[in-house]
Amino acid sequence: MSTRSQYHVSRVYVKTKLISVTIFFLALLIFAEFPEELLAAPYYQGKIITIICSAAPGGGYDTPARLMAKYLPKYIPGKPTIIVQNMPGAGGVVAANYLFNVAKPDGQTIGIIHRGLPFTQLLKAPGVRFDLRKFAWLGSVGVEVTTLAIRSDLPYRTFQDLQKAKGPVYLANTGPTAKDGQWSNILKEFLGLNLRFTVYPATTDCALAIERREADGRGGSFSSVQTLFDRGVVRLVLRSRASTSEIENLHLPIDEDMTTDKMGKTIMALLTAPDRDCCRPFLAPPKTPSEAVGILREAFAITVKDQEFLKDAMRLNMQAQFVPPTEGVKTLNYIFNQPDEVVKILSKYLTF
Repeated sequence: MSTRSQYHVSRVYVKTKLISVTIFFLALLIFAEFPEELLAAPYYQGKIITIICSAAPGGGYDTPARLMAKYLPKYIPGKPTIIVQNMPGAGGVVAANYLFNVAKPDGQTIGIIHRGLPFTQLLKAPGVRFDLRKFAWLGSVGVEVTTLAIRSDLPYRTFQDLQKAKGPVYLANTGPTAKDGQWSNILKEFLGLNLRFTVYPATTDCALAIERREADGRGGSFSSVQTLFDRGVVRLVLRSRASTSEIENLHLPIDEDMTTDKMGKTIMALLTAPDRDCCRPFLAPPKTPSEAVGILREAFAITVKDQEFLKDAMRLNMQAQFVPPTEGVKTLNYIFNQPDEVVKILSKYLTF
Protein backbone atom coordinates (compact mmCIF):
# COMPACT_ATOMS: atom_id res chain seq x y z
CA MET A 1 0.00 0.00 0.00
CA SER A 2 1.30 3.45 -0.87
CA THR A 3 2.21 5.97 1.76
CA ARG A 4 -0.61 8.20 0.51
CA SER A 5 -3.16 5.40 0.86
CA GLN A 6 -1.93 4.56 4.33
CA TYR A 7 -2.21 8.24 5.25
CA HIS A 8 -5.78 8.37 3.94
CA VAL A 9 -6.78 5.26 5.95
CA SER A 10 -5.19 6.71 9.07
CA ARG A 11 -7.14 9.93 8.70
CA VAL A 12 -10.42 8.02 8.35
CA TYR A 13 -9.54 5.91 11.39
CA VAL A 14 -8.70 8.96 13.47
CA LYS A 15 -11.93 10.70 12.46
CA THR A 16 -13.96 7.59 13.34
CA LYS A 17 -12.30 7.35 16.73
CA LEU A 18 -12.88 11.04 17.39
CA ILE A 19 -16.57 10.69 16.53
CA SER A 20 -16.90 7.62 18.77
CA VAL A 21 -15.16 9.33 21.67
CA THR A 22 -17.29 12.43 21.20
CA ILE A 23 -20.51 10.39 21.23
CA PHE A 24 -19.31 8.54 24.31
CA PHE A 25 -18.66 11.73 26.26
CA LEU A 26 -21.92 13.30 25.10
CA ALA A 27 -23.75 10.22 26.35
CA LEU A 28 -22.00 10.52 29.70
CA LEU A 29 -23.05 14.13 29.97
CA ILE A 30 -26.67 13.32 29.11
CA PHE A 31 -26.84 10.42 31.56
CA ALA A 32 -25.25 12.54 34.25
CA GLU A 33 -27.84 15.28 33.68
CA PHE A 34 -30.92 12.99 33.45
CA PRO A 35 -30.06 9.72 35.18
CA GLU A 36 -33.53 8.79 36.45
CA GLU A 37 -35.38 9.55 33.25
CA LEU A 38 -33.01 7.52 31.08
CA LEU A 39 -31.96 4.71 33.36
CA ALA A 40 -35.11 3.93 35.40
CA ALA A 41 -37.77 1.77 33.75
CA PRO A 42 -41.42 2.56 34.61
CA TYR A 43 -42.37 1.17 38.03
CA TYR A 44 -45.04 -1.11 36.54
CA GLN A 45 -43.24 -2.22 33.39
CA GLY A 46 -43.60 -5.96 32.89
CA LYS A 47 -45.69 -6.36 36.04
CA ILE A 48 -49.14 -7.76 36.80
CA ILE A 49 -51.61 -5.95 39.08
CA THR A 50 -54.28 -8.01 40.80
CA ILE A 51 -57.52 -6.35 41.87
CA ILE A 52 -59.08 -8.18 44.81
CA CYS A 53 -62.86 -7.77 44.57
CA SER A 54 -64.76 -8.24 47.83
CA ALA A 55 -67.85 -9.54 46.01
CA ALA A 56 -68.74 -12.41 43.72
CA PRO A 57 -68.69 -12.00 39.91
CA GLY A 58 -71.41 -9.70 38.64
CA GLY A 59 -72.98 -6.86 40.55
CA GLY A 60 -72.01 -3.47 41.88
CA TYR A 61 -68.42 -4.16 42.96
CA ASP A 62 -67.31 -6.63 40.31
CA THR A 63 -68.36 -4.31 37.47
CA PRO A 64 -66.03 -1.39 38.36
CA ALA A 65 -63.24 -3.86 39.16
CA ARG A 66 -63.42 -5.32 35.65
CA LEU A 67 -63.80 -1.94 33.97
CA MET A 68 -60.68 -0.74 35.75
CA ALA A 69 -58.82 -3.90 34.76
CA LYS A 70 -59.69 -3.08 31.16
CA TYR A 71 -58.92 0.64 31.03
CA LEU A 72 -56.49 1.43 33.86
CA PRO A 73 -53.35 0.00 32.13
CA LYS A 74 -53.76 2.64 29.44
CA TYR A 75 -52.85 5.34 31.96
CA ILE A 76 -50.17 3.56 33.98
CA PRO A 77 -46.58 4.01 32.68
CA GLY A 78 -45.34 0.58 31.72
CA LYS A 79 -48.86 -0.61 30.85
CA PRO A 80 -49.06 -3.56 33.30
CA THR A 81 -51.52 -6.40 32.88
CA ILE A 82 -54.42 -6.19 35.35
CA ILE A 83 -56.50 -9.15 36.47
CA VAL A 84 -59.47 -9.44 38.84
CA GLN A 85 -59.65 -12.00 41.64
CA ASN A 86 -63.03 -12.31 43.34
CA MET A 87 -62.83 -12.92 47.07
CA PRO A 88 -66.38 -12.75 48.47
CA GLY A 89 -67.29 -13.56 52.04
CA ALA A 90 -68.70 -11.98 55.21
CA GLY A 91 -69.86 -8.85 53.41
CA GLY A 92 -66.37 -7.96 52.26
CA VAL A 93 -64.52 -8.78 55.49
CA VAL A 94 -62.63 -11.70 53.93
CA ALA A 95 -61.18 -9.53 51.16
CA ALA A 96 -60.31 -6.66 53.51
CA ASN A 97 -58.53 -9.03 55.90
CA TYR A 98 -56.54 -10.45 53.00
CA LEU A 99 -55.52 -7.02 51.72
CA PHE A 100 -54.51 -5.87 55.19
CA ASN A 101 -52.69 -8.96 56.46
CA VAL A 102 -51.64 -11.15 53.52
CA ALA A 103 -51.24 -9.16 50.31
CA LYS A 104 -47.71 -7.97 49.61
CA PRO A 105 -47.55 -4.14 49.79
CA ASP A 106 -45.67 -3.70 46.53
CA GLY A 107 -48.34 -1.93 44.51
CA GLN A 108 -49.17 -5.07 42.56
CA THR A 109 -52.20 -5.98 44.68
CA ILE A 110 -55.04 -3.54 45.21
CA GLY A 111 -58.68 -4.04 46.10
CA ILE A 112 -62.23 -2.79 45.84
CA ILE A 113 -64.18 -3.26 49.07
CA HIS A 114 -67.75 -2.99 50.34
CA ARG A 115 -68.69 0.51 51.42
CA GLY A 116 -70.40 -0.92 54.50
CA LEU A 117 -67.10 -2.15 55.96
CA PRO A 118 -66.42 0.96 58.09
CA PHE A 119 -69.30 -0.12 60.29
CA THR A 120 -67.93 -3.60 60.83
CA GLN A 121 -64.76 -1.98 62.16
CA LEU A 122 -66.63 0.69 64.15
CA LEU A 123 -68.68 -1.96 65.95
CA LYS A 124 -65.76 -4.39 66.34
CA ALA A 125 -67.50 -7.16 64.44
CA PRO A 126 -66.13 -10.70 64.83
CA GLY A 127 -63.46 -11.57 62.28
CA VAL A 128 -62.38 -8.00 61.53
CA ARG A 129 -58.58 -7.89 61.36
CA PHE A 130 -58.04 -4.62 59.55
CA ASP A 131 -57.96 -0.88 60.13
CA LEU A 132 -59.42 0.98 57.16
CA ARG A 133 -57.58 4.16 58.17
CA LYS A 134 -54.22 2.49 57.52
CA PHE A 135 -54.89 1.49 53.92
CA ALA A 136 -53.57 3.61 51.05
CA TRP A 137 -56.82 4.94 49.57
CA LEU A 138 -56.79 5.35 45.79
CA GLY A 139 -60.22 6.90 45.30
CA SER A 140 -63.77 5.86 44.59
CA VAL A 141 -64.99 5.43 41.02
CA GLY A 142 -68.74 5.63 41.49
CA VAL A 143 -71.56 7.43 43.26
CA GLU A 144 -74.41 5.24 44.37
CA VAL A 145 -77.92 5.88 45.59
CA THR A 146 -79.43 3.50 48.10
CA THR A 147 -83.04 2.76 47.16
CA LEU A 148 -85.91 0.56 48.24
CA ALA A 149 -87.29 -1.30 45.22
CA ILE A 150 -90.53 -3.29 45.34
CA ARG A 151 -91.93 -5.61 42.67
CA SER A 152 -94.36 -3.77 40.41
CA ASP A 153 -96.94 -6.55 40.54
CA LEU A 154 -97.40 -5.99 44.29
CA PRO A 155 -99.96 -3.44 45.56
CA TYR A 156 -97.37 -1.09 47.08
CA ARG A 157 -97.13 1.91 44.80
CA THR A 158 -95.73 4.34 47.38
CA PHE A 159 -93.78 4.27 50.60
CA GLN A 160 -96.98 5.01 52.50
CA ASP A 161 -98.57 1.90 50.95
CA LEU A 162 -95.64 -0.12 52.19
CA GLN A 163 -96.07 1.24 55.70
CA LYS A 164 -99.63 -0.05 55.72
CA ALA A 165 -98.72 -3.56 54.52
CA LYS A 166 -100.47 -6.16 56.68
CA GLY A 167 -98.24 -9.09 55.86
CA PRO A 168 -94.44 -9.19 55.83
CA VAL A 169 -92.53 -7.92 52.81
CA TYR A 170 -89.59 -10.17 51.91
CA LEU A 171 -86.43 -8.41 50.78
CA ALA A 172 -83.42 -10.06 49.18
CA ASN A 173 -79.97 -8.92 50.33
CA THR A 174 -76.38 -10.13 50.57
CA GLY A 175 -76.12 -10.30 54.34
CA PRO A 176 -76.09 -8.20 57.52
CA THR A 177 -72.52 -7.00 57.04
CA ALA A 178 -73.23 -5.67 53.54
CA LYS A 179 -74.80 -2.27 52.91
CA ASP A 180 -78.07 -3.65 51.54
CA GLY A 181 -78.67 -5.76 54.63
CA GLN A 182 -77.68 -2.99 57.04
CA TRP A 183 -79.87 -0.33 55.46
CA SER A 184 -82.88 -2.62 55.18
CA ASN A 185 -82.63 -3.47 58.87
CA ILE A 186 -82.52 0.23 59.79
CA LEU A 187 -85.66 0.85 57.72
CA LYS A 188 -87.39 -1.96 59.57
CA GLU A 189 -86.48 -0.54 62.97
CA PHE A 190 -86.99 3.19 62.48
CA LEU A 191 -89.68 3.42 59.80
CA GLY A 192 -91.97 0.72 61.12
CA LEU A 193 -91.86 -1.48 58.05
CA ASN A 194 -92.83 -5.13 58.31
CA LEU A 195 -89.79 -6.60 56.61
CA ARG A 196 -88.24 -10.05 56.42
CA PHE A 197 -84.87 -10.82 54.84
CA THR A 198 -83.47 -13.61 52.70
CA VAL A 199 -79.71 -13.70 52.15
CA TYR A 200 -78.23 -14.52 48.73
CA PRO A 201 -74.57 -14.89 47.68
CA ALA A 202 -74.46 -11.88 45.36
CA THR A 203 -76.47 -8.98 44.00
CA THR A 204 -77.12 -10.88 40.78
CA ASP A 205 -78.74 -13.66 42.81
CA CYS A 206 -80.93 -11.09 44.56
CA ALA A 207 -82.10 -9.75 41.20
CA LEU A 208 -82.87 -13.26 40.01
CA ALA A 209 -84.86 -13.94 43.18
CA ILE A 210 -87.00 -10.88 42.45
CA GLU A 211 -87.50 -12.03 38.85
CA ARG A 212 -88.65 -15.43 40.11
CA ARG A 213 -90.90 -13.78 42.70
CA GLU A 214 -89.04 -15.49 45.50
CA ALA A 215 -88.45 -12.01 46.95
CA ASP A 216 -90.72 -8.97 47.04
CA GLY A 217 -87.95 -6.46 46.54
CA ARG A 218 -84.56 -5.22 47.61
CA GLY A 219 -83.11 -2.38 49.65
CA GLY A 220 -79.67 -1.43 48.41
CA SER A 221 -77.73 0.11 45.54
CA PHE A 222 -79.85 1.44 42.71
CA SER A 223 -77.41 -0.01 40.19
CA SER A 224 -78.22 -3.51 41.46
CA VAL A 225 -81.89 -3.11 40.47
CA GLN A 226 -81.61 -0.60 37.62
CA THR A 227 -82.12 -3.20 34.91
CA LEU A 228 -85.23 -4.45 36.71
CA PHE A 229 -86.43 -0.86 37.13
CA ASP A 230 -85.86 0.00 33.47
CA ARG A 231 -87.90 -3.05 32.48
CA GLY A 232 -90.73 -2.20 34.88
CA VAL A 233 -90.19 -5.26 37.08
CA VAL A 234 -89.76 -3.09 40.19
CA ARG A 235 -90.74 0.40 41.27
CA LEU A 236 -88.77 2.63 43.65
CA VAL A 237 -90.50 3.90 46.79
CA LEU A 238 -87.66 5.36 48.92
CA ARG A 239 -84.05 6.56 48.69
CA SER A 240 -81.13 7.71 50.81
CA ARG A 241 -79.85 11.30 51.01
CA ALA A 242 -77.15 10.85 48.36
CA SER A 243 -78.57 11.09 44.88
CA THR A 244 -78.01 11.42 41.14
CA SER A 245 -79.90 13.46 38.56
CA GLU A 246 -81.78 10.37 37.39
CA ILE A 247 -83.04 9.59 40.88
CA GLU A 248 -83.79 13.23 41.69
CA ASN A 249 -86.25 13.33 38.78
CA LEU A 250 -88.30 10.55 40.41
CA HIS A 251 -89.08 12.71 43.47
CA LEU A 252 -88.77 9.85 45.93
CA PRO A 253 -89.07 10.40 49.68
CA ILE A 254 -85.78 10.37 51.61
CA ASP A 255 -85.34 7.86 54.41
CA GLU A 256 -84.30 10.45 57.03
CA ASP A 257 -87.44 12.50 56.34
CA MET A 258 -89.75 9.59 57.00
CA THR A 259 -89.11 9.46 60.75
CA THR A 260 -89.42 11.96 63.60
CA ASP A 261 -86.95 10.00 65.70
CA LYS A 262 -83.82 12.17 66.10
CA MET A 263 -81.55 9.18 66.64
CA GLY A 264 -83.14 7.45 63.67
CA LYS A 265 -82.26 10.40 61.44
CA THR A 266 -78.68 10.35 62.74
CA ILE A 267 -78.31 6.62 62.15
CA MET A 268 -79.67 6.85 58.60
CA ALA A 269 -77.39 9.76 57.75
CA LEU A 270 -74.43 7.87 59.18
CA LEU A 271 -75.17 4.62 57.40
CA THR A 272 -75.55 6.21 53.96
CA ALA A 273 -72.58 8.61 54.35
CA PRO A 274 -70.30 6.38 52.17
CA ASP A 275 -72.75 6.46 49.25
CA ARG A 276 -71.07 9.45 47.64
CA ASP A 277 -67.49 9.69 48.89
CA CYS A 278 -66.41 6.04 49.24
CA CYS A 279 -69.10 4.14 47.43
CA ARG A 280 -66.87 2.04 45.17
CA PRO A 281 -63.56 2.47 46.98
CA PHE A 282 -60.24 1.16 45.69
CA LEU A 283 -57.30 0.87 48.06
CA ALA A 284 -53.86 -0.63 48.45
CA PRO A 285 -52.39 -2.49 51.44
CA PRO A 286 -50.74 -0.48 54.20
CA LYS A 287 -47.10 0.47 53.55
CA THR A 288 -47.49 0.30 49.77
CA PRO A 289 -44.64 2.44 48.31
CA SER A 290 -45.62 6.07 47.84
CA GLU A 291 -44.37 5.94 44.23
CA ALA A 292 -46.85 3.19 43.37
CA VAL A 293 -49.69 4.89 45.26
CA GLY A 294 -49.08 8.15 43.42
CA ILE A 295 -49.05 6.44 40.04
CA LEU A 296 -52.27 4.56 40.78
CA ARG A 297 -54.12 7.58 42.15
CA GLU A 298 -53.32 9.61 39.06
CA ALA A 299 -54.29 6.74 36.77
CA PHE A 300 -57.64 6.24 38.53
CA ALA A 301 -58.50 9.94 38.25
CA ILE A 302 -57.73 9.99 34.52
CA THR A 303 -59.36 6.64 33.68
CA VAL A 304 -62.78 7.70 35.00
CA LYS A 305 -62.74 10.55 32.45
CA ASP A 306 -61.94 8.23 29.53
CA GLN A 307 -64.81 8.41 27.03
CA GLU A 308 -64.73 4.71 26.20
CA PHE A 309 -64.71 3.88 29.92
CA LEU A 310 -67.74 6.12 30.44
CA LYS A 311 -69.61 4.48 27.55
CA ASP A 312 -68.94 1.05 29.00
CA ALA A 313 -69.99 2.22 32.46
CA MET A 314 -73.26 3.59 31.12
CA ARG A 315 -73.95 0.37 29.26
CA LEU A 316 -73.43 -1.54 32.53
CA ASN A 317 -75.62 0.84 34.59
CA MET A 318 -72.66 2.09 36.60
CA GLN A 319 -72.72 5.70 37.83
CA ALA A 320 -69.07 6.50 37.07
CA GLN A 321 -67.55 9.41 38.94
CA PHE A 322 -64.13 9.81 40.50
CA VAL A 323 -64.07 10.89 44.14
CA PRO A 324 -60.56 11.71 45.43
CA PRO A 325 -59.15 9.56 48.23
CA THR A 326 -59.08 12.58 50.54
CA GLU A 327 -62.89 12.71 50.46
CA GLY A 328 -63.15 9.03 51.30
CA VAL A 329 -60.84 9.52 54.26
CA LYS A 330 -63.01 12.42 55.48
CA THR A 331 -66.04 10.14 55.45
CA LEU A 332 -64.10 7.49 57.37
CA ASN A 333 -63.20 10.05 60.02
CA TYR A 334 -66.84 11.16 60.24
CA ILE A 335 -67.91 7.57 60.87
CA PHE A 336 -65.15 6.69 63.32
CA ASN A 337 -65.55 9.91 65.33
CA GLN A 338 -69.19 9.35 66.27
CA PRO A 339 -70.16 9.78 69.95
CA ASP A 340 -70.34 6.63 72.06
CA GLU A 341 -74.10 7.04 72.38
CA VAL A 342 -74.60 6.87 68.62
CA VAL A 343 -72.26 3.89 68.29
CA LYS A 344 -74.13 2.08 71.04
CA ILE A 345 -77.50 2.62 69.36
CA LEU A 346 -76.10 1.66 65.97
CA SER A 347 -74.80 -1.62 67.40
CA LYS A 348 -78.35 -2.64 68.25
CA TYR A 349 -79.39 -2.65 64.62
CA LEU A 350 -76.34 -3.74 62.69
CA THR A 351 -75.61 -7.40 63.26
CA PHE A 352 -72.55 -9.24 61.98
